[in-house]
Amino acid sequence: MSNKKRVVVTGIGIVSPVGNDLQTSWNNIKNGISGIDKITHFDASTFGTGFAGEVKNFSTNGFIDEKDSRRMDLFIRYGMVAGVQAVRDAGLEEYQNLDKTRVGVIIGSGIGGLPSIEENSVILKERGPRKISPFFITGAIGNMAAGNLSILYGYQGVNYGVVSACASSNHCIGDAMRYIQHGDCDVILAGGAESPICGVGVAGFNACRALSTRNDDPKTASRPWDRDRDGFIMGEGSAVLVLEEYEHAKKRGAKIYAELVGYGATADAYHMTAPTVDGPLRSMQQALKSAELNPQDIGYVNAHGTSTPVGDLNETNAMKACFGDYAHKVSISSTKSMTGHLLGAASAIEAVFSIMSLKENVIPPTINIFNQDEECDLDYTPNVAREKPVNVVLSNSFGFGGVNSTVIFRKI
Repeated sequence: MSNKKRVVVTGIGIVSPVGNDLQTSWNNIKNGISGIDKITHFDASTFGTGFAGEVKNFSTNGFIDEKDSRRMDLFIRYGMVAGVQAVRDAGLEEYQNLDKTRVGVIIGSGIGGLPSIEENSVILKERGPRKISPFFITGAIGNMAAGNLSILYGYQGVNYGVVSACASSNHCIGDAMRYIQHGDCDVILAGGAESPICGVGVAGFNACRALSTRNDDPKTASRPWDRDRDGFIMGEGSAVLVLEEYEHAKKRGAKIYAELVGYGATADAYHMTAPTVDGPLRSMQQALKSAELNPQDIGYVNAHGTSTPVGDLNETNAMKACFGDYAHKVSISSTKSMTGHLLGAASAIEAVFSIMSLKENVIPPTINIFNQDEECDLDYTPNVAREKPVNVVLSNSFGFGGVNSTVIFRKI
C-alpha cells in the first residue's frame, strides 16, 4: 500500500430522517432519537406497513435552482443538497486552484427515481403518452445525482452511479478511494441518494415480506438483534463525502475528518435474498487486508443491522468468524434502529456516523433492544451511546443479489 496515495475525508453532507445537516443528524443519533414515524408522502392506510424513516422539512432553497429542482426526482434533490453541503464543508467552492478535470462524482442509488416512475406510469395509463414529461427520464435515472452535481460545479473527472442494492454507497466510496489511490483523481464526491417511499416501493417490499408491520409503534419498530424483530423499515435521504488525496488536501489547508484506509467487496453467489456467512466475512477480511490492519485494531463496527430475523443473525455469525474471540469485545451498533434502512444510501449515511464516532470518541447506540436475541450475543451498544476512545471504524453494507461491501476509516 506504500506506493498508493492516501485518501482522506474533507467534507460531509447529509439529508436524513434524523436531520438535514451534519450536526443535527449526528446529535440525534448520539442521543438515540428515532426518525421513524407514520408515512406522510402518500396515503398508506391500506398498506401492510404504514411507517418509514422520511426526511422532514426538506428544502432545496439555497442549494439548487428552483426550476432545476422541479425537474428532478426527490432522490436527486436529496443528493444535490447533500452534495452541495459536502462541497461547501470542504471549502472547494472557494479554492481557486482546483483542477476540475481531476474532480469526480460517484453517487449511487439502489432504486433511482421510483416515485417518478410510479407517477408517470399513472399519467401514461390515464392520460396517454403525450402527457409524459420530457424531463421524466433525466429526472429519474439512477446516475443523475452524480450527473447534476458534476454539471453544477463543472467537475469533469470520473462520473457515474453504482447500483448494487443496499451496498451501493460503499461501492461508490470504495471505487472513489481506488481512483484517488492510483492517481486518476485528486478529489471525488462519493455517496448515495434514495427516495423509495412511495406506494409501489412500500407495496413491493411488503409483498416480499421484508418490512416490519409494527404499525402500532413505529419508533420502536426497528429492533436490530432484538428477539422480537420482524423486518426492516424503509428510509430515505442522502449522504455525500468529499474524498481527497492527502497531499492535495494538506496543500490547500483543508480540514480532515478521517482517513479512508480499507475497502472490501464480495458476492455470496448463492441466493437473491438469503445471505451467507462467507460473503460478508470475506468482505470484512478484504477491507482489513487492504487497510493493513488486524481485526483487533477495529474499535467500532457500524453494522448492516437491518432488524430482519435472518440478516441480523447472519451478520453476527460473520463478525464472529472475522473477529474470533475479539468479536465479544468490539463495540457494535446499528444506526438503522433510528434512521430505518436507506437502501442505496444506507452505507453513505452510516459512513458519516462512523466518521463522527471517530471524531468524537462516541459509540452511537442501537435503540429498541428490549429482549436481546440469545443467538445474537455480541456488544451492540444497547439503547444508550457510550464514550470510548475509537481509532479505527469498520462499516458493513450487504444487499439483495448477495452483494457485500465494507469500508474502514481511521483517525488521522
